Amino acid sequence: MLDTTNVSTAQYFVEEFQKKGYLQQKNKGHKSITPMSEPKTVPLLGFIAAGRPIEPIENPEDITVPESIDYNAKYPHYALKVKGDSMVEMGILSGDIVLIKHQLTAEPGDAVVAITEEGATLKIYKIKNGMPVLEARNKNFPDIKPEKLEIRGKFIGLVRTSAQYF
Repeated sequence: MLDTTNVSTAQYFVEEFQKKGYLQQKNKGHKSITPMSEPKTVPLLGFIAAGRPIEPIENPEDITVPESIDYNAKYPHYALKVKGDSMVEMGILSGDIVLIKHQLTAEPGDAVVAITEEGATLKIYKIKNGMPVLEARNKNFPDIKPEKLEIRGKFIGLVRTSAQYF
């Protein structure tokens, strides 16, 4: 039998739902309890170069995406682990995991997963003199001017996995 002399029945059930992970309390104020959403997962497909392109290797495993990364789950997404430091000025470090929305097109200025004749890389897509160019976000890396280019997705979020800080 439920003892309601010290704790209201509603409060009891709120606390039980919090313990089980169905509710979360954002702060200690009024109306601060919200339902927990189902954890979002995406396949971690392998590595992406942030530097010279590398051969794309897929080794899928699911990872949970933090709630702070807002994305529409009705579109396909995937994650890649970054190798290299060509995107450090954008805050992407070697060892980080990038969340990618799968798409085959990009707008100039988008950070994209690009497949070139040399392999896969994460860069900023640009058009210069009517030709596609892939720009790094590290002044020590030259532009890549691919002869062949396939866009495989657009960068939409980052999960910091390393202990490195700026």
